[in-house]
Amino acid sequence: MVTMSRPVVRLVGQGIRYATKLRGGGSAFPGLVMEKLHPDFVAEELAKLPRGVVVVSGTNGKTTTTKMVVQLLEAQGLKVFTNRTGSNFVRGVAAALLGEMNLAGKLDADIAVLELDEAHAVHFVRKVKPNYALLLNVLRDQLDRFGEIDTTRRMLATVAGATTGTVVLNREDPRIRSLAENIQPGTQVSYFGLSEKLRSLFPSDDDLRTSPEGTEHADAGLLAPELPAASVLLKDFKGTDATFDLAGQELAGTINLYGVYNIFNAAAAIALAREVMGDALNETKLLAELEHIAPAFGRGETLTVNGQTLQLLLVKNPSGFRLSLASADAKDYATMITINDAYADGRDVSWLWDVDFHSLTQGGVTMVSGVRAYDMALRLQHDDVYVENIDENLEEALATFIAKSDGRPMRIFCTYTAMLAIRKELAKITDVEEI
Repeated sequence: MVTMSRPVVRLVGQGIRYATKLRGGGSAFPGLVMEKLHPDFVAEELAKLPRGVVVVSGTNGKTTTTKMVVQLLEAQGLKVFTNRTGSNFVRGVAAALLGEMNLAGKLDADIAVLELDEAHAVHFVRKVKPNYALLLNVLRDQLDRFGEIDTTRRMLATVAGATTGTVVLNREDPRIRSLAENIQPGTQVSYFGLSEKLRSLFPSDDDLRTSPEGTEHADAGLLAPELPAASVLLKDFKGTDATFDLAGQELAGTINLYGVYNIFNAAAAIALAREVMGDALNETKLLAELEHIAPAFGRGETLTVNGQTLQLLLVKNPSGFRLSLASADAKDYATMITINDAYADGRDVSWLWDVDFHSLTQGGVTMVSGVRAYDMALRLQHDDVYVENIDENLEEALATFIAKSDGRPMRIFCTYTAMLAIRKELAKITDVEEI
């Protein structure tokens, strides 16, 4: 049996990474090879970074918030390594490292900012103790993988407990807020949050179980919990203009991203950037950079097809779908919904029955597609939403949808594997960013 040295193993991994990229293959495969040949590769390389490692995790918003954090820190002058493809397993981080290192094995970065799937974050922090963690929310998502949401909370508690510097928590989510109990002595905790005015727009999973008027707690005679002070508070927003409170200082910024949820994600990203930069933070540069952040692929990504805009909107749980629907008036768009049930999507699609689709009654839905197209169409029927076409064949469905858009802006709500397939089809007719 031939034993390869670690530099040779790395070069083999880089070669596989290059080959798979040329062939359009999966971005995580080279990382899987490195996991087998050099299990400590990720830990050894990240330990060399002078400013350490940031982990971003939670149910919703990981990819876009990670992208925000990266750009905000780069605007502050840091060189940032990240898993840009959104492959948020440990092997995805390994593959990203192989892609960013030069042939001598040098990674030119000051800090790593990594999006990690909740379950795989647990495995990651056993090998790499993050200096910072940004934990966003706990919502029902892929229950076939994780079970009840308290299981997800326990996963994130492991991440919080492994962090050595500062853990940044969403104070509005009771399960995330409670993670302060899991932080080790010597580790700091900071919060981002919402003004009282905005709280009803961003419900936690528990809030989604209350009556629409939010009267359940009041009827039971229960008082809302006293919330900890937030280092960054989203005070208000109108359109793309937002006002933030940074430890008592009011600042305004512009976020040119689809979805009201991304404005709250911006508050999370700002809170993390403040912790990393400390007194060296340049607030003027930070707020100016917000305006230049583009959507992560499939997360409100905007393409041009036949002279009209087409937005791709990833959906995977009730809260995310609800907020995406609330971010624009349905009558202004041609709408397509594509639902798959592969492992990466979550095989249990019963969560669709927890989404209120009544807002789509104004414009209807032009096309429903995907493996679970008929399940989705049935769900829409129960909310009296007119469905013009149903086609499980995604390629045919996309072509029909574009043809029937009648010159209107288009938006496609899609699960993860459907989004990847749609991007591949769209790349045949328009410019689509490579991932």
